[in-house]
Parts: sequence; structure tokens; C-alpha cells
Amino acid sequence: MTGYSLPLSPDGRANLVPPPPWHYVGDFLVIDYWCDPAAAAAVLPPGVEPFAEDPGRAAVIFADWQSCTTDRAELVDPVRSQYKEAFIVVTGVLDGEVVTTCPYIWVDRDFALVRGWVQGFPKKLGSVWMTRTFGLGTTADPAIAAGSTFGGTLAANDRRLIDATVTLQRESTGAPAHNDPPLLNRRHFPRLAAGHHDDPAVHELVRAKSYDRAASAVWEGDATLAFGAAPNEEHTALAPVRVGTGRRFTFAYSVNDLETVADLRDGA
Repeated sequence: MTGYSLPLSPDGRANLVPPPPWHYVGDFLVIDYWCDPAAAAAVLPPGVEPFAEDPGRAAVIFADWQSCTTDRAELVDPVRSQYKEAFIVVTGVLDGEVVTTCPYIWVDRDFALVRGWVQGFPKKLGSVWMTRTFGLGTTADPAIAAGSTFGGTLAANDRRLIDATVTLQRESTGAPAHNDPPLLNRRHFPRLAAGHHDDPAVHELVRAKSYDRAASAVWEGDATLAFGAAPNEEHTALAPVRVGTGRRFTFAYSVNDLETVADLRDGA
């Protein structure tokens, strides 16, 4: 029995996530904002300190993805390549370096959820939608141009969690703040063995690594952002107290590696 991920099978083709490298491209809607600094500090991984220079800095990101392995087989079977996700990142500092971390993320496909867990993203299932553009600039097709408005929505378990809009005004001279610092996450897999429920098999701080990064021109403008509550969600602690600039762009990269920064298990 073989495969990169479960389920293992005689030929390995049944695995939910095929082996890397994984190649990604997607349309992004990013809203920079600020939340309660204490709430931002509460979700930082161990060893990561609050960003004192700009307390509470965060971002909400909506992404409409297409991904594949190197043979591109998934691209002609789109159900295996396309998915959408929405996530929150907050800013911190590790050893004097500005970093970001993702405490909450929702995705609409199973393969993307498990692939995220492998990389340290705490993905949950959700319903994510984004305004699309097709390059014609007709009534039903907002152009990447001044005056166009793009929206993103997230729901999970029948509750609306995040609503966002970005009205484009100009081409940006810089990248979104969340896209520059290194991204650190907690990679966590628990044990089921009695007496070891608080002793995870894996609990480590990891740094995302990527290559072959490419991006379109970035357009920016005014943004709106609202969070909704749900009984089994805690993202509203990071609700915006001030909303900054919104941006819309297309971004691509590839992944075949992950850096382990620290083992966070007790006694490690």
C-alpha cells in the first residue's frame, strides 16, 4: 500500500493529496485592517511576539485557486484543481523579524483542507465566494479598473462569518503588507491514545517556503469588512476596529518544502 496521504492504496492514486511539488495560481482579494491588539497577541504562536510598531495589524484574504502537480493532470479534471478559501492573518515578530501567522482559515474542498494541514494551515470547511472577472468589462464582468467593486463572502455551518468588498481606485505601487513577511504557522496532529490527549504527535512552528512566485499588477481601493458570529468560531475576537486598503490581484507560486522552526511539544 502506498501514497503520499491517506487513503493508501496499491497504486497510490487514491490518496487525497498527491505528493509535491504543488503549483498554485489564484485571484486574491485582500483587505488590510486592524483588530484589538490583545486579541491579535492571543493567537500568535509560542515565541512570536506582538508587532509593537503597528499593534493589531491583520488582513483578511479571499482566494479563488487553481492548483496542480507537475504533470498538470488536475487541470483537465477541474474538480481536482479548483477551490476557494478565506483566511485571516495577523502580524507578529520572531527574533526581531516581522512575520505573519494564520490562526483561522476556511476552504471549500477536502483535498485543499488536508493539504493545508500538512503545511500547518488550520483549515476548516466553509462556503467561499468571490466576484469574478473575465476581461470583457461588460455589465456582468467588472473590469480591473477604477470604479469596479469586488466582493468576497464566507459562511460555515450555515452561519455567515465574513463579508468584504473592495472598490478599485488605482494601480498600487506596492504589494499587500501581508504578502511580504514570512508566514509562520503551527503544524499540529493530536494523539488518541488514552492519557496522551494533551501530548500531540506533532506540534511544531513551521515557516512556509515557496518558489517560482509570480504576480499580476495590484489594484487597490476602499474596502469594507464585517465579521459575523457562530457558536463554534472565535474569529470575531479579531473583528476589525479599523479597515484599511483593499487590493485585488493574481498570484502564483509552487511548494515542495517546509521549514521546521521549532518543536513546540513539552520536553522537546
